[in-house]
Parts: sequence; structure tokens; C-alpha cells
Amino acid sequence: MRANFPRKYSYMNSTIKLPDSWQTLLSQTLKRPEELFSYLQLPDSLLDDANRASLEFAMRVPLPWLDRIEKGNLDDPLLRQILPLGDELDTVPGFTNDPLEEMSSNPVEGLIHKYKGRVLVVLTGACAINCRYCFRRHFPYAENRLGPEQWQKILDYITADTSITEVIFSGGDPLVSSDTRLTQLLNDLQKIPHLTRLRIHSRLPVVLPQRVTESLTTLLSQTRFNIVTVIHSNHPQELDPSVAKAVKQLSQAGVTVLNQAVLLRGVNDSVEVLQALSEKLFSIGVLPYYLFTFDPVKGAAHFDVPDDEAKQIISQLQNLLPGYLVPKLAREIPGQGSKTLLIPNQE
Repeated sequence: MRANFPRKYSYMNSTIKLPDSWQTLLSQTLKRPEELFSYLQLPDSLLDDANRASLEFAMRVPLPWLDRIEKGNLDDPLLRQILPLGDELDTVPGFTNDPLEEMSSNPVEGLIHKYKGRVLVVLTGACAINCRYCFRRHFPYAENRLGPEQWQKILDYITADTSITEVIFSGGDPLVSSDTRLTQLLNDLQKIPHLTRLRIHSRLPVVLPQRVTESLTTLLSQTRFNIVTVIHSNHPQELDPSVAKAVKQLSQAGVTVLNQAVLLRGVNDSVEVLQALSEKLFSIGVLPYYLFTFDPVKGAAHFDVPDDEAKQIISQLQNLLPGYLVPKLAREIPGQGSKTLLIPNQE
């Protein structure tokens, strides 16, 4: 089957550019394994499993991501993050739909309150990319829709708790929301005097960097909040010039940009890759923040790296890089008051 790509898109062809509009690119996200297999020249023997796995957790791949994948290479680290596999259909003990037990910290629809001083708002269930290892691949987004009534309940909840100083926009991906919607949400939050910080957790500056527009950076620069954007990059191959440009625009708007990654089997489970990732991140103005061990979510056990191996990798990384370039190796344990460092003395 021939993939039906937009005429303006061509793999590795610098003379044919992607559409300028991030909204257009978002609408052109690939959702059918047949298109992915055709375009990247993948073996048809894996297609049936890919189709079955994508029925359990939909496939979504934005066009800019495709431009960074080597055709025909099943071991490409970017392909492994988005390719549905038959392994996802296996039942593995200990891997659950809600590995972080977020539903027990969901006092108001659309809001998660696990840690003192900060709350997380699920702005949307939509993403530009569906990472196969996503710990929220089974999250009940339909029960956490953020309509006007739900948003008002969230505002009331935050207003009533003066210990809350930080709001985290998450999802899904909060930056699939329009600038108009983000403006309204920010205007409402700025009326709550005890809030001082806004954190945005988003994969879009990496997978769809066209989302970082002048309109967005102007909005972020004009708020009274200290803004932190935590991007998500797992491999240096993800960080092309368009990502560097997006990060620069955010930094120029006064936004602090950090990176969190997940340790993934077959993607970045080596000292060499993580060293290159940290150095590449810093070269474009991003500080490594966290390297999370794998959250045991059902359908993604094939990505898991044992903690002992993870500790060994970080220990070796500490011998190669200055401390500020070594991400904190951490696990989120349900019920704990903060992330748990696997190397307690890691600074």
C-alpha cells in the first residue's frame, strides 16, 4: 500500500519543506501502520502485529519525526519508540494499566495532586506522537476532560490550598492546545496570588518544534509566572536544527528549559548514547534533569531496563561528564512524597 503523504513533505530532501503551520502538521500525523511501513520500508512480516497493537494503543507519528528515522532500519532508536509491536500484546506480571496509581491522587477531574506545593493539570489527552512506552497509555482521559465546569473546580481547588505554588501543565501534551486556550488558562491562574511558577511538560518542542511560535513565546514571556518547560528527549538523534531553534526561542522568552528522559531498552540503554544526549542537549541550551527508570505500564515491558543495570550506566556516566550534565536517575514510586533517586548521593 502506498503511503499518502502531503505533497510538501519529502524524506531527507532539504529542497522540499514541511508546511509552516504546526496545526497543519498536527493534522497530518500518521495513524495507520500501513503508511509507516510503506514509507520507512519496513518488513511486511511485522505489519499484522503492528495493526493489532495499534488497536490497543493507537499509533501517532508526526511528519518531522519521520525525517530523523533511517529507512529500513528496525533498530533505529526513533523508530523503536513509535513502532507498534506484537510484544505489546503480551501479559507480563507486575505491568499494570496505572503503574503510578494516579487515580488515587485525582481529587478533581483533570487534576492530579501527588506532591506538596504543586499540582498537575491534564489539559488534554491528545499528543502529536504516541510513544509506545507511555505510562499514561491507559489513562482514562475521557473521565478527565477539561471543560469549563471542570476547570472552575480546579481553580477553586488551587485557590483553597495556599500551599500550592506551582501548576504543571501536562497531558497528553499541553502544547497541542491553541494559544487562545492557553492564554485563557494562564489569565485565570494568574489571579491566584499564591501561585508563582508554571511548569509545562511537553514533547512537542522535540517532535513538532514548529509548535514553538512567536505567538507562544510572546504569551509565555508576558506572564508573571516563572516558566519552566520540561521537554522529553531520549536520544541525541532526536535533536535536529529545528529543535535547537525551538529551544532558543523558548530561552529568549525567559523560559528555563530542562529535559527528562526515560531509560529504554534498545533506545538509550548505553553510556555512549546517554553521554551524547547530555552533551547535545547542553549544546542547544537544555539542562539534563531526570533519567527515569521504566514505569511498569501494561503493553510496554519490552522497554524495561533493570535498576542494577541503570545504576551501573549512570555510575559510568558520572566518570565521563561534569555533574551538571548527569541527569538524576529516578523512579516514581506511588505514595512517596517525591521522586526516588536510585543513587541517593547523586547531586
